Amino acid sequence: MPTLKIGGATVNQTPLDWEGNFQNIKGAIQEAKEQGVDLLCFPELSITGYGSEDLFLSNWYLKKALDYIQKAIALSDGLTIFIGTPLKVAGKLYNTIAIIDDGKLVSFVAKQSLAIDGLHYEYRWFEPWKPGEVSTVDFFGQKVPVGDIIHEKKGVRYGFEICEDAWRGEHRPGYRLKDRGVDLIFNPSASHFAMGKSLLREELVKESSILLQATYFYVNLLGNEAGRVVFDGEILLAANGKLLLKNKLLSFKDFQLRTILLEDSNLEEIEIDETHHNKKEEFTQATSLALFDYLRKSKSKGFVLSLSGGADSSSIAVLVSEMIKRGMEELGVTAFLDKIHLPYKPVSLEVVKEITGQLLYTAYQGSTNSSRETLESAQHLALSIGAVFYNWEISEEVDSYSRKMEAALGRSLTWEHDDITLQNIQARARSPIIWMLANIKNALLLTTSNRSEGDVGYATMDGDTSGSLSPIAAVDKFFLLEWLIWAESHLGYPGLSRVNALRPTAELRPMENKQTDEDDLMPYSVIVEIEQLAIRDKRSPMDIYLILREELNIDSRTLKGYIKKFFTLWSRNQWKRERLAPSFHLDEFNVDPKTWYRFPILSGGYEEELREMDTMEEE
Repeated sequence: MPTLKIGGATVNQTPLDWEGNFQNIKGAIQEAKEQGVDLLCFPELSITGYGSEDLFLSNWYLKKALDYIQKAIALSDGLTIFIGTPLKVAGKLYNTIAIIDDGKLVSFVAKQSLAIDGLHYEYRWFEPWKPGEVSTVDFFGQKVPVGDIIHEKKGVRYGFEICEDAWRGEHRPGYRLKDRGVDLIFNPSASHFAMGKSLLREELVKESSILLQATYFYVNLLGNEAGRVVFDGEILLAANGKLLLKNKLLSFKDFQLRTILLEDSNLEEIEIDETHHNKKEEFTQATSLALFDYLRKSKSKGFVLSLSGGADSSSIAVLVSEMIKRGMEELGVTAFLDKIHLPYKPVSLEVVKEITGQLLYTAYQGSTNSSRETLESAQHLALSIGAVFYNWEISEEVDSYSRKMEAALGRSLTWEHDDITLQNIQARARSPIIWMLANIKNALLLTTSNRSEGDVGYATMDGDTSGSLSPIAAVDKFFLLEWLIWAESHLGYPGLSRVNALRPTAELRPMENKQTDEDDLMPYSVIVEIEQLAIRDKRSPMDIYLILREELNIDSRTLKGYIKKFFTLWSRNQWKRERLAPSFHLDEFNVDPKTWYRFPILSGGYEEELREMDTMEEE
């Protein structure tokens, strides 16, 4: 292969932030020129951001994207750049890559395979381009080729697979590129983050370089672009089945550029950023970056958190602290504070704790059923990370609501007859005042529901679900409990010691009841097994029972009871999931109906399927 320097630039974009997006692209182009890059690849839809949703249906939006492509052309002197943009051709919208070479728009290459599973609804906006077809489009009076096109630079023939194109097995465009003698394949992508996904991408890129007999270069978007989806900014290059280039993922920077000189003499010498594929570390870094981007892009002034002393709220407090620590380590204190528009200058060596005190406001909201252990747990953690900590009682508000209802009904409320009502009013009584604090601070109120609670509706609507952002709603409780133990030792949070010593409890019943979450529901480890089969794998109750009776050491009657409870509560609580605050997609699946799993609000609730499971005779 002739000597050719290629670069991949990941960028942290935001829909409708035209100038901000362009400045990220411009910064990467300038840096690439300084490094003598010949070919520079940006990610899919990098002009607009992948998460533009129904903005793609607006003609003015598409026109403005092309205005910025024209601006990018003016920056391309001396190199070739590839920038993702939506493009309308003969009345149909396509997801394309603009090929710009030394001040001239050469062509648009169009995506052939659209993603329609999980988070993706690309068919709502785009049309797939037909393999082998080439057409033309008017670009400000210039006729430009568009379609399935290959190009050449310094004798190197190159082509494109755009994100989903590469995941289509034997139908992928890469095989046709191979038949056309392509030496180098670029994959500009907008591939969402999920724990463990980077390892799958590495395998894809390495295998592609063998199967397609070409050097394979992958470039992904970066950051929490539009609210829910996080992109890890991965840049990968492989040749002959060997990974030769990999960057540090989930950067807090506006863009990252990685380059490589393609010539036989140095392909063995490229350094690769070390990757451990540790899901707990991936979760920490992804959520930290997502919180950072959400904070700055929403132009909020900080976070407010009802800190109960339990696992969920404590994990969020630590993640905010990690956001601050990691952001300052990567960007520097001044740049980090400037990014989040915080006019504050640290005055001591404990910079992370100082900034945490400026950004995170927590409150322990005790009732007559709250324990000293959870109060001490919450206070100990807040003080250890530097968060502002308030402590107030909500018993007076609960009593006031209860007295009014008793007067209206003409009877007393009792735990024997009004258990759920008396639990819920405590959760709801906490909501108005914590919202009040969030309004005063112009801050984001963080909700504390996890995915396991979302599965079974184990949360009070307008109570502990109140908030504008739910950072952990996409991960299960069993994972969080393990992560907290790991975070105490590996991330250095001794303030979690009391949290990790407690059994998860809502503390909504009288203390003599000794309420715990798992007594109310089932072991969290069992919920994980059922939800993965039911939601991720879309199995029936009977299938799940037959699988789990072989895998779990649980008697058949108890196992059937757990499965029945899961599906009954799942069906009954879809309306709650419809109303949960926006959350980050962090795992291979989630239960957010707006992003991953749509389920009818009203249904038969699996009654027939559960009866079939109940009546199944044991062998």
